[in-house]
Amino acid sequence: MTDHVDITADQESDLLHLQQTLHAHLERLLPAGNPSDKVRAAMRAGTLAPGKRIRPLLLLLAARDMGCDLHQRGIFHLACAVEMVHAASLILDDIPSMDNALMRRGRPTIHREYGENVAILAAVALLSRAFEVIAVAPDLSAGQKTEAIAELSAAVGLQGLVQGQFQDLHDGAKSRSPDAVALTNELKTSVLFRATLQMAAIAADASPQVRENMRFFAQDLGQAFQLLDDLIDGCKHTGKDPFQDQGKSTLVQLLGTQDAEQRLREHLRSAEGHLNSACDRGVATRQYMHALFTQQLALCH
Repeated sequence: MTDHVDITADQESDLLHLQQTLHAHLERLLPAGNPSDKVRAAMRAGTLAPGKRIRPLLLLLAARDMGCDLHQRGIFHLACAVEMVHAASLILDDIPSMDNALMRRGRPTIHREYGENVAILAAVALLSRAFEVIAVAPDLSAGQKTEAIAELSAAVGLQGLVQGQFQDLHDGAKSRSPDAVALTNELKTSVLFRATLQMAAIAADASPQVRENMRFFAQDLGQAFQLLDDLIDGCKHTGKDPFQDQGKSTLVQLLGTQDAEQRLREHLRSAEGHLNSACDRGVATRQYMHALFTQQLALCH
């Protein structure tokens, strides 16, 4: 992931089709309820709002690159579960006692639209629904479902998103070393990418060696994404509040923009090596990530 790679018209069409299919699955798995059901409405608003859908798309593309047939309906259940967990984490990140954000995905945050109590309940309900969706996924064996649930639950808990958010809230304003910041970034971002890609490997019946390579790929990819998020913090057109990192000890603040971007590119080079070792039959994952980082980095310049 070191050079500019153009996405062809066919690849753009393929991504659009996957996004549309994914959205249709999310719509079905999170049906609209009674107009008075504010929690359900908040769940849908937090999950169905227009977004890049990076994690579920990555799961689908990686699974296909590892030989999985995307006509297997269960793979979309896994992708939707990942998006529900991600949506829940964003709702919680944004509430006043956390980041107190005003905008997300170009619209008011869920707590501003529905109230903080509804936002918290919607996030909890989304987490619950995500695991239920995996448990009832068609075309997957009981063993695959159990493994997928274990991977995703580990990513959410005390060695994952919860711990990462705690460290960010309580240590973010302190003077920290680059290694300490990188550890927080691992928990905040890499762990959910790891679960996403492990679930893709589980659906594809990948070998232990492939799964290990995908684990390393996810670790580098997560670090690159967090660096990207920090680099574009003050940029317009991100769909969320600018300068959310003001006063925090991020790698951009510690290293400077130029060195942080260089570090990002080093993570991408390492990620590409692990991805190539994991699945050399398909290139869709690699092309998608090249295009995404190229597009997002352009916001910084």
